[in-house]
Amino acid sequence: MTLASPALSAVQRERALTLAHETFDIEAAAVAGLRARTGEAFVRAVARVLATPGRVVVMGMGKSGHVGRKIAATLASTGTPAMFVHPAEASHGDLGMVTTQDVVLMISNSGESQEIGAILPVLKRLGVPLIAMTGNGQSSMAQHADIWLDSAVDKEACPLNLAPTASTTAQMALGDALAVALLDARGFKAEDFARSHPGGALGRKLLTHVSDLMRTGDALPCVAPDTVFSDVMREMSHKGMGAAIVCDADGRAIGIFTDGDLRRLVEQGVDLRSKNASDVMHANPRTIRADRLAVEAAELMEQHRITSVLVVDAQDRLRGALSINDLLRAKVI
Repeated sequence: MTLASPALSAVQRERALTLAHETFDIEAAAVAGLRARTGEAFVRAVARVLATPGRVVVMGMGKSGHVGRKIAATLASTGTPAMFVHPAEASHGDLGMVTTQDVVLMISNSGESQEIGAILPVLKRLGVPLIAMTGNGQSSMAQHADIWLDSAVDKEACPLNLAPTASTTAQMALGDALAVALLDARGFKAEDFARSHPGGALGRKLLTHVSDLMRTGDALPCVAPDTVFSDVMREMSHKGMGAAIVCDADGRAIGIFTDGDLRRLVEQGVDLRSKNASDVMHANPRTIRADRLAVEAAELMEQHRITSVLVVDAQDRLRGALSINDLLRAKVI
């Protein structure tokens, strides 16, 4: 059941669109303003994190806390170990998660978060390096920090100039900039990203190998060159790969016969009853090694407009086969 949306008057519609456009402009200006104020302190923050043997511990209250959770997640997924610790919970035991091997990134637009202020003396006594991301360089957080990252904005997008909007956008952008600079400095690559995202599409493409998906053993529809056509069809139907692989006595794949080949021969009116496998096969089938990525097999199929590839070893002996349906089921394509 679809619920009907409440109707807006022409004035309300115009007002809603005006506020949306103003929000985009204010938040875009907030992010653009960071460029002129991001300099040596940012470079020092990158160097400090790179030199940290432990983790980046991100802290923030309220909306800054939500931003902090996202920044911690982005850092962790791009090669910089990080976690979020709630400042209020830190005062009740969670501060034990922070070690002298870590660096703390504190986030607060005002820089006067009471919860963070309460644990600042303890963090200072521990000797933990402190990076403050605030919009107020004269705040307690900025003054106690080793490095201050300026996230100030001229105004919030909220018409009342109260709800954190442009300020949280600026914090998010500054956190992303930090993560990007760090991943570049670490030489972080797509393969590294995939290892921390094994359940995602990129992870499947960069971590799944042909050996993980290929059919082997009795699942392979193999026939000898002199196999009569009726037996070729029986093997194809039984194994369900849409093809029959023709192998010589040494186990080398010398040809392949597919459903598409069958349709073309029928359309041509060829009498198939007198044929054997060697008569109808395509010689020199496309092959790939088991240690290659499954996505490379997909590219090979697309390049040659085929629906299956054979997997062979260094001596070109058949070890398996992979069809486009196998790749689709594994969500590689």
